[in-house]
Amino acid sequence: MVIDSIRYAARAGIAALVVATWSPVSATAETLADAMAAAYDSRGLLQQNRALLRAADEDVAVAVSGLRSIINWTANAERSVQRFRSTATGGMINSSSATTASVGLALDLVLYDAGRSKMAVDAAKESVLATRQALLGVEQNIFQQVVQAYMDVRSATEIVALRRNNVRVLTEELRAAKDRFDVGEVTRTDVAQSEARLAASRSALVQAEGDLAVAREFYAFAVGHRPKNLAPPSVTQSSARSLQEAKAIAMRNHPDMLRVKHAVAAADINARIAKAQEAPEVNLTSRIGLQDTVGNNYFSESASVGIEMSGPIYQGGRISALQRQAIARRDAERANLHEVRANIAQNVGNAFAQIQVARAARDASKREISAAEVAFRGVREEATLGARTTLDVLNAEQELLDAKANLITAVSNETVASYSLLASMGLLTAEHLNLNVKQYDPTSYYNMIKTAPTRRSEQGQKLDRVLRALGKQ
Repeated sequence: MVIDSIRYAARAGIAALVVATWSPVSATAETLADAMAAAYDSRGLLQQNRALLRAADEDVAVAVSGLRSIINWTANAERSVQRFRSTATGGMINSSSATTASVGLALDLVLYDAGRSKMAVDAAKESVLATRQALLGVEQNIFQQVVQAYMDVRSATEIVALRRNNVRVLTEELRAAKDRFDVGEVTRTDVAQSEARLAASRSALVQAEGDLAVAREFYAFAVGHRPKNLAPPSVTQSSARSLQEAKAIAMRNHPDMLRVKHAVAAADINARIAKAQEAPEVNLTSRIGLQDTVGNNYFSESASVGIEMSGPIYQGGRISALQRQAIARRDAERANLHEVRANIAQNVGNAFAQIQVARAARDASKREISAAEVAFRGVREEATLGARTTLDVLNAEQELLDAKANLITAVSNETVASYSLLASMGLLTAEHLNLNVKQYDPTSYYNMIKTAPTRRSEQGQKLDRVLRALGKQ
């Protein structure tokens, strides 16, 4: 009867684990795609980098303004009082006062600057394109965090269920061992071994519950809300059929690669701008003004139009230093391109290897569970015949428990690795995953400001409404 109770406890424990692990998914379960969509809509890091992209967009408008005429106005009112004594006044002190007012308009237009203003626009555009790719890189990093957090919660939940079930089984086995000790079938040593194993199992349960609490906190950070009922995710399949194909896709699509290419282009343009600082600049200048003396009908009007040419002769080595600096920065960006290319290739190779390892570990864990279950049943039966000790039974049960825990970890690692491969190829984006979200359009704001509209224009007023709406988010 005592052995039967042990058998029943073991069977109940295995059945409980199976039910906990493979129970049907509730209709209200949150999927991995749901978690990614929630992070896409709520993460402040994305909002921050979208704002940085809009700031980079405005650099284009600032550069475009350098190609246009600059018009400024001035206004001045002045009250002057004078006291004087001279031979003309016969040594008497006289005084006079006057109030004058003046207004003026000034217009300046760059006619020639060796292409510096035009190149500044091109450089700003390249910086915008680089910033867009940086935003996609942030998006990929966030989705990787979500996948890791999602799988951490799922695996930690299953480990807790496994540990709790193990505590229940060991509690029953300890009770059975005490009963057998009371009737003289086992020694005090057998009871102590059961007690020690139960204490270790309880400690492992506390650790597993702590890991689950940590995983839930990370999930809340990564997704934006606490986890509830998480559905089992499917392992995503890569579009690449080989490692070389995956690397080729990564070189074409990865945000880091595209970002640094645009950064190199911007650095090349900035180097040319620095070289063009030696060239003269030709400006059209126009001035109009009116000065009136208050209290009488005296006034003066003036107007002028001219062409002004200027250029550097000697600036203490400043221009040469700026040129060398621009060239050094260009060379640094070019070197970084090679570094990024090598790093991306390495990450793709690592992701491919991690998937192979995870799949092998999953298959091995399944075989390990099958063998451990057979071994556990055999050792348990042998123990009923007196051929095995209580410690043998506990060790066999621990090996089965470890095998099940290894399978949980291997399945989680395989899922994370499959999404890491997508990220290494530059495909872990809302667009490629076809998430159910309103995708952020990085071109919409740029298209509104690329012509550098003024506040009073129709486009400028539309921009003001957009900015007010963004401020309320």
